[in-house]
Amino acid sequence: MLIIAISLFVLNYLSWSFLFFLRDSRAEVVFFDVGQGDSALIRTEQNHHILIDGGYDETVLEKLGRELPFFDNTIDLVVLTHTHNDHVGGLFEVIERYEVKDIICTGSGEDSGVTERWQEILEEEGYRQARAGKSVSAEGFRLDVLYPAEELREDYVSDSNEISVMSRAVLNGDSFFFTGDAYTEQEQEVLFFEDMCEGSGEAWCLDLVLDSDILKVGHHGSRTSTSEEFLSRVSPSVAIISAGEDNHYGHPHREVVERLEEYEVEVLRTDRHGDIRIIVED
Repeated sequence: MLIIAISLFVLNYLSWSFLFFLRDSRAEVVFFDVGQGDSALIRTEQNHHILIDGGYDETVLEKLGRELPFFDNTIDLVVLTHTHNDHVGGLFEVIERYEVKDIICTGSGEDSGVTERWQEILEEEGYRQARAGKSVSAEGFRLDVLYPAEELREDYVSDSNEISVMSRAVLNGDSFFFTGDAYTEQEQEVLFFEDMCEGSGEAWCLDLVLDSDILKVGHHGSRTSTSEEFLSRVSPSVAIISAGEDNHYGHPHREVVERLEEYEVEVLRTDRHGDIRIIVED
């Protein structure tokens, strides 16, 4: 069962300490309001922490400081969807301040200073190449990479959005689809993979499932993502849009919001609701 909570105010230190105590055995996913960027924290009942993207600046440190008790500086897994600054920018400080045990990413990006800086971190920290069919799991949790289909051999690409890591996380039986900034072309490729895998018996196909309870809408609600066919196949009950208030891109675009509403998907937006917490109960 999913419970949705929206953060509307800041609690004081004692209140947060009390919440840490209460959340010791609570599985949840928090979609952070990091402005015009993406960042989400998955917390398992066993207090494993998985961070997907880090927004564009140090805002994510403030968010993590509220979510993690002061005595816990461990993040078990960081997943970077791609190297655009609104997804990777905050991770530089996260890796410096926290003990990050594992990283999943493509290892590629656009030819930029941001990508070069990230690749330097990967050389120091090591990482696991994101590729469809790879997964990580713990008690009550599993994350399957759905895209890209193959390991990327080149350090640089023309558009990092085109290689956004798409993944599906299952937390106590409830499923979350993370899209990064993937375009409709990449969505179509994932649909093709699912069709190709049906009945194939290939080992990596066994966990290629798209149907999900929660969809993190692609590219901040841009019209370049969330095609009708993709939405129909994922079939979420709730959609999360991460976008900055009054951003100059006009995200989320009206046609995407209307499409979600036509499919009777509940739409939650960080630009309107702030942090969005999905509590997963058995």
